[in-house]
Amino acid sequence: MPAIAYYHGGGHVIGSLDTHDFVARNLCAGTEALVASVDYRMGPEHKFPAAVEDSFAALGWVQANAESLGADPGRIGVHGDSAGANLAAVVALLARDAGSPRLRLQSLVYPISDYSLSGDSYAKYARGYGILTKDAMVWFRDHYLSAPEDANDWRASPIKAPNLVGVAPAIVITAECDVLHDDGQRYAEALRRAGVPVDYQEYPGMIHAFFGMVPAVDDAMNAQRTVWAAFKRAFA
Repeated sequence: MPAIAYYHGGGHVIGSLDTHDFVARNLCAGTEALVASVDYRMGPEHKFPAAVEDSFAALGWVQANAESLGADPGRIGVHGDSAGANLAAVVALLARDAGSPRLRLQSLVYPISDYSLSGDSYAKYARGYGILTKDAMVWFRDHYLSAPEDANDWRASPIKAPNLVGVAPAIVITAECDVLHDDGQRYAEALRRAGVPVDYQEYPGMIHAFFGMVPAVDDAMNAQRTVWAAFKRAFA
């Protein structure tokens, strides 16, 4: 079977394998793939780039041990939401640069693509639209990054990578009413400009973290099914 490295959200500070277990299990069942849910180190105890190093090491471990796990080392993808999507995007770039593994798909659900915290959505949805506010993003950034200038490092802000050419094909999902909406939209556009195949999906009226709100929110299930279908096409 194919394999997916999954990186949970939580602003690089909170969240765990347990908080995102349901999403990981749905991903496993829906894609019919082996899913490795990665317990990466987080701030403030472990500042950037510890999470990046752990995430890429985990991806390498999945590939190196794929056959013993019953998976195909030639059919590997990455998936993440929010901070996890940030890590998925970064490891996709690291994998491209290393020449291995050759990822079939990077699945990015409302990714943090720019820790400068810029974009109109930061003003429009700063507060009053669910659990993620602009102030919360400032808090996450300050607990994750060692210094303000780390936001200019593409391993923290993948949209600042000098070159996106040749990175794995992507599906990018955003929620309309989310401070991170523009981060995802801008990253999808940047990937397209670099010639990377991108499936961009915006969910109107949705807030941050909606992807995990199954079964209460219909579009949460619709978005998860969209991701599953994208992986099945990529692995075919």
